[in-house]
Amino acid sequence: MSPAARGPLLLGVRHHGPGSARAVRAALDAARPAAVLVEGPPEGDALLELAADPGMRPPVALLAHAADDPGRAAFWPLAEFSPEWVAVRWAQRAGVPVRFIDLPAAHSLAAGDDREPDEDGAADAIRLDPLAVLAETAGHDDPERWWEDVVEHRGTGERHDPLGAFEALGEAMTALREACGDGGHRRDLVREAHMRQRMRAARKEFGDAYAVVCGAWHVPALRTRTTAAADRALLTGLPRTKVETTWVPWTHRRLARAGGYGAGITSPGWYAHLFAARDRPVERWLTKAAGLLRDEDLQVSSAHVIEAVRLADTLASMRGRPLAGLTETLEAVRAVMCDGSDVPLALIEDRLVVGDVLGAVPDAAPAVPLMRDLTRRQRALRLKAEARDRELELDLREDTDGAKSLLLHRLRLLGVDWGTPTASRGSTGTFRETWRLRWEPELSVRVAEAGIWGTTVLAAATAKAEADAAAAGELGEVTALAERCLLAGLSDALPAVLRALADRAALDTDVARLARALPALARSLRYGDVRGTDAAALGTVAAGLAERICVALPPACAAGLDADAAAELRGHVDGVHGAVGLLADADEGLRDRWSAVLRTLAGRDTVPGLLRGRAARLLLDEGRLPAEETARLMGLALSPAAAPADAAGWIEGFAGGGSGGGTLLVHDDRLLGLIDTWLVGVAERAFTDVLPLLRRTFGAYEPGVRRTLGELVRRGPAGPGPSAAPGAAPEGFASELDPERADAVVDLVRLLLTAAAAREEAAAVPG
Repeated sequence: MSPAARGPLLLGVRHHGPGSARAVRAALDAARPAAVLVEGPPEGDALLELAADPGMRPPVALLAHAADDPGRAAFWPLAEFSPEWVAVRWAQRAGVPVRFIDLPAAHSLAAGDDREPDEDGAADAIRLDPLAVLAETAGHDDPERWWEDVVEHRGTGERHDPLGAFEALGEAMTALREACGDGGHRRDLVREAHMRQRMRAARKEFGDAYAVVCGAWHVPALRTRTTAAADRALLTGLPRTKVETTWVPWTHRRLARAGGYGAGITSPGWYAHLFAARDRPVERWLTKAAGLLRDEDLQVSSAHVIEAVRLADTLASMRGRPLAGLTETLEAVRAVMCDGSDVPLALIEDRLVVGDVLGAVPDAAPAVPLMRDLTRRQRALRLKAEARDRELELDLREDTDGAKSLLLHRLRLLGVDWGTPTASRGSTGTFRETWRLRWEPELSVRVAEAGIWGTTVLAAATAKAEADAAAAGELGEVTALAERCLLAGLSDALPAVLRALADRAALDTDVARLARALPALARSLRYGDVRGTDAAALGTVAAGLAERICVALPPACAAGLDADAAAELRGHVDGVHGAVGLLADADEGLRDRWSAVLRTLAGRDTVPGLLRGRAARLLLDEGRLPAEETARLMGLALSPAAAPADAAGWIEGFAGGGSGGGTLLVHDDRLLGLIDTWLVGVAERAFTDVLPLLRRTFGAYEPGVRRTLGELVRRGPAGPGPSAAPGAAPEGFASELDPERADAVVDLVRLLLTAAAAREEAAAVPG
């Protein structure tokens, strides 16, 4: 019977189903329709010809976004094994028209429906799962397995009626919709009304000799005889907005449900294999699995493959399945190739069942100017966008690596997080950067959103930085932005950022916020030259900020601070101390002024013990507090007149926080003796109160340091007085130097010092 006699050919499919895709291809080959209508937004019609471009490689997605708000977007993903993609490519090869017939994206996005299509192409999930109902009716408790058995594992259609499966599925969906009262949302009815309108237009042009490829759920509604007036009534008054469409690369991982796609499938890599395998799909799949495991240095032979095939086939027979499915295949891999371990099996599930396949679109595809510039920069720098995680090591002294760093930092400022900075493993030099790269399809939307700032990455990042500086509410936000501008090489944005920084610094009276802002400025000023960026403009702002901190910090550390506030200020004191060390090269007087502030804190009784102890320790490390004066301050802090909690806070500030306090106590008997004397004199009730703080202080020491301290206390270290004979060698050391033993380590010490000097010299080399 001809297609015209039978009426329009309705092919109800499951999206991303290889069995459905093979059946669609067989049905179209048999019916030879004069046109093909496919579920999808009509705005994509103008882009369909690109599907035949040699540069188009699935998986890809049709992207539609609101012209005035690129963030409102929707995707229509298509894989090589998607029935819609097969239908489009069949029509192009056959030379017949192909069109999209779903509700226009202009209506969907205007209504705020910017989610991705679900299993039947609808953004609103239907109230029931039709596959689950059909599987249960057929006596199966697993709808995925049932669908695989009846559809996905079917042959190519050459040995049976290519239209029979579609007719049976259409009848099942008709009965299901009648039984559940349509079972969907009103949006389904609107979409189906628009599809029928497009079908009426096709009938006028081609008669009934056309085919429709859509979600199986919609087939009964498209067969229903309704009037054009009734359908127009459903479509009247729908909101509308202007949209732009293009093709974007997609990934197998994004097709998976784990990736968050509502119409996703659990195993896109497996489905791609089923669609592409000419014959013996299980044998070919297990051969791939064996190859992957061998690449990971696991011992897998051809005998393993043979036994795994036998086991998978046996399991399928026992379960009454026509062909071993993914479940049986993975069970066979785990038992035979992985020795029952889930670790190598997880690798196969990640690499083969899901996979990192990334599609590609041709250069002729429409794109916002910003995306075109980004693509040019990626090619020029040979920085390929990939769907899998990969690590990128950069040496900023190299021009190409420096340009890659600037591009990645500029994209992060625009909200396009293609790369994430991570800690460098091989070097601590400031000229090293390590990035973890992974391109996700959603980044195409982020690029489209960022297109409002400019047509190139540099121009857009500059404009975005200036806007962020004007909108920033706190000083810390602006200082962080200034640092990001330097990392991104945005010299043109720095004047606006620095103006905002100076304005907020002048008005901010909170010393904590000032102290929080200074370290970022100091880092930028100290290390900006590594990237060849002029950071000198930050010097004036940083110096003014440091001066204000020096004035405001002592009053802020007055008595009355609770433990949490004192701990917060201690962190700020550490941060400012490190920043002053970076800024002191440009202003030596700043170091002296900061030391005076620390002396004030260390000697003022009204300052909490945590801050007094920290100030004393910083002065001691800088060589600005003699050991005798340190011992005097500790003696005062640990005197019987001091409150035990305040004394314990002093010890925490002086010797805690991972600052090397344990090593200091190991080598200074006087300080250890002072602490030991105070500790054994604390009353039992007070000791219970200070014990948690003491445990936190000493528990942070390295195990070796704790053992050494315990041994010294057991032996009885020298107290604050001169208990040891003048000039006597410490226990464990000889009274005189042994020249032969000393000479034995000279070469090693020289090697260590040479290596350290080389690292310092390399770090100081400008980029």
